[in-house]
Amino acid sequence: MFVTKDHGEWKKTSTQEFINQANKISRGLLKLGIKPGDKIALITTNSRTEWAIMDLGISQIGVVSVPVYPNISPEDYEFIFTNAEIKYCFVSDKDLLGKVVKVKHNIPSLQGIFTFDPITGAASWKEIIDLGEDDSTQIEVEDLSKAINSEDLATIIYTSGTTGKPKGVMLTHHNIVSNVLGSVPRIPKKKSLDYKDTRVLSFLPICHIFERMLFYLFQYNGFSIYFAESIDKMGENVKEVKPHYMSVVPRLVEKVYDKIYATGSSAGGLKQKIFFWALDLISKKKTVSKPSGLKEIIADKLVFKKWREGLGGEIITLVSGSAALSTRLNLMFQNAGIPILEGYGLTETSPVISVNSFEKMKIGTVGLPLDNLDVKIQADGEITVKGPSVFKGYFKNEEMSKEVFTEEGYFRTGDIGHLDSDGFLQITDRKKEMFKTSGGKYIAPQTIENQAKASKFIEQIMVVGDGEKMPCALIQPDFEFAKSWAMRNNLNIGTTPQEIAESAELKDRIKKEIDGINEHLGNWEQIKKIELTPEIWAVDTGLLTPTLKLKRKAIKEKFISLYNKMYEHRE
Repeated sequence: MFVTKDHGEWKKTSTQEFINQANKISRGLLKLGIKPGDKIALITTNSRTEWAIMDLGISQIGVVSVPVYPNISPEDYEFIFTNAEIKYCFVSDKDLLGKVVKVKHNIPSLQGIFTFDPITGAASWKEIIDLGEDDSTQIEVEDLSKAINSEDLATIIYTSGTTGKPKGVMLTHHNIVSNVLGSVPRIPKKKSLDYKDTRVLSFLPICHIFERMLFYLFQYNGFSIYFAESIDKMGENVKEVKPHYMSVVPRLVEKVYDKIYATGSSAGGLKQKIFFWALDLISKKKTVSKPSGLKEIIADKLVFKKWREGLGGEIITLVSGSAALSTRLNLMFQNAGIPILEGYGLTETSPVISVNSFEKMKIGTVGLPLDNLDVKIQADGEITVKGPSVFKGYFKNEEMSKEVFTEEGYFRTGDIGHLDSDGFLQITDRKKEMFKTSGGKYIAPQTIENQAKASKFIEQIMVVGDGEKMPCALIQPDFEFAKSWAMRNNLNIGTTPQEIAESAELKDRIKKEIDGINEHLGNWEQIKKIELTPEIWAVDTGLLTPTLKLKRKAIKEKFISLYNKMYEHRE
């Protein structure tokens, strides 16, 4: 059922072992005095079998799980633990233990911390299993399990938030299960493949509802879930596991493509020529179709087969969510024989609102809304939704909970979009991220940013200009690509991010990329000036959320001098 790599060896856990271990956890927690409705935090650097066992052990006795991102600050830990009144916390490793210990004295409700890794001086999660060895109290576990109502709270997920303090999203058992059942028909199955032999590679944070709902969906289908060691070891793990399914975020798809491109473009000689010829061939396709005609069949055999082998060679589909996927990349992967099902949703909707399927797919959209949901576009273009997977509200925040629902009871997503004539949902932008220039024109930054990130030179970009006379952009170059470009062109742009960002040649070259995008934009939307930032935008520097979205306010504040330079403001 679950497979985790431990000391270089993939360790398997059967369905029966999983149930037995989870029952021990339930019995152990009850002996500790835990009661239905109590809150337990789960934090793991990488997803692993222990998390799955804890999740079931907690849930089946009516206890509320609070999964927490590993890479947030100790201050955010303190806020979440205090707000949720966490009784016990389970962490995967020494680093996370250190973070929690740092703030433990400020959290009166916290009674104990347990670790999955054996750590000297720390309580091991195995102590709970040992406490629950005696199965004479199993009847109590089963009685509590039967007493759980579908509308009871299952989990509180604190959304990372691009601004302000995290918000505790309350999801019931019914919210999550209805989303699993609504999403099942959209995930294709291979008739020739027995479900017992079906493998999933899971590497996205399981504390994120996107990965967690799919984790339940794959369990529901009886697939084996392999937990990847880390994002750094993804390439290695993919080759070992040869997965049939993987969930991805657009940034990963972009990075996979960048790696493919770097390998192909530096192959030299005939191999390099064949790579560019095949790429040119596939780039011209405007629809998804199997290779037809001699040229496409040759290109598939010589080039795209290797792409598929790079992902293990057995992928049925990648499921993409969390942010918008570039239409160009989506088409390219589909036509290379690597299907991607793009979907859309929020933590508050458990999460899927809509998703493409093999039967009904339209590239550039996020698919048809799930059959059990009602999507309504409001007069201002905001996407709103009603249905069984829509959350009950924010924990201890009634006022904010009321604000996010319309009078008719539809949840306001904060996203702008429309349903096309065939019922497919298309996202235009985040309502909160749209801004108005001083000339009164609206700018949708995400649309422009997604186009710009297709450039090899641009790792991250933030379009700015709220209340200013024109849009401009702060850009984090792809420092590694910039170095290899400079080497090929005999340019000295330096080696550190600081030196590279100050290179006039690189800035001019990136401006050319932006000029190309500007040709397809209205005059008022065109980016007039750019500045390159001298450091990498990352989660641990506070510039990206744990789901890799831009923290716009933090980025602007961090690079305010570059912002002022573009608009010629005095500091």
